Amino acid sequence: MKHIDDNPGTILWVSAHPEPESLNGNLRRDGLAHLRRAGHEVLESDLYAMDWNPVVRAQDGGHTAEDERIFRVGADTRSAHLSDAQPADIVREQEKLHRADAVVIQFPMWWYGMPAILKGWFDRVFVSGFAFGSDPLTGRRLRFEQGRFVGKRALVVTTLGDRAGSIGPRGKTGELQELLFGLLHGTFAYTGMSALPPWALPSADHLTDYGRARDDLFRRLDRLYSDAPIPYRPQFTGDYTDEWELLPHILPGEHGLRVHIDADAVG
Repeated sequence: MKHIDDNPGTILWVSAHPEPESLNGNLRRDGLAHLRRAGHEVLESDLYAMDWNPVVRAQDGGHTAEDERIFRVGADTRSAHLSDAQPADIVREQEKLHRADAVVIQFPMWWYGMPAILKGWFDRVFVSGFAFGSDPLTGRRLRFEQGRFVGKRALVVTTLGDRAGSIGPRGKTGELQELLFGLLHGTFAYTGMSALPPWALPSADHLTDYGRARDDLFRRLDRLYSDAPIPYRPQFTGDYTDEWELLPHILPGEHGLRVHIDADAVG
């Protein structure tokens, strides 16, 4: 596995915007070119251009059209992965993830979340046995600090129409890392990745200086292997009960998503 101070690396850029000439389309093209100029190998998954199918179907679990078995989503997709019976489009994406040292996930924020096509990419690709689950030989639980993707880094690149203040600590929209908690913590950190603080471009519909926004993104991409990740608490080192609840002596009286960040580990 690649160390964060090695350079260059292999980066998978997953993007989800239907218009190649949009702001997101331009940021994608310029970001990819910038990484390649720096010597990185870049793998691409432009989901709309690929006509990616975001819908989980029984075929993902190895079922055929004539199969009358009940489709058990978790168990059957795990079995299909372990027996090499997954559809080819899923396998191609999993192979990209295997090769990548870092992942950039780019999308416009729609209704405070990712577009459906991108959610469906995670649903179909991050199956049990591949992205999480348990080791079939040892029974070791594969999540968080024991996750499949320990050593990989993940950066969200997103645009949104809301103003900058609205995604701050007292913003109406919600603080950005909490707004993206399901992705940053529930997907990246859960599978072992180091989740980096996201890069966001607010007021994207009223952008007047594209060059400034692009250069700011370039600076974040340059630090992809050096920025400190969000210090989410590990699961198996004494901070949580067997019910995955924070132990009462840690931040007593406090609650909410921020308690799952170890402030003492920041920096």
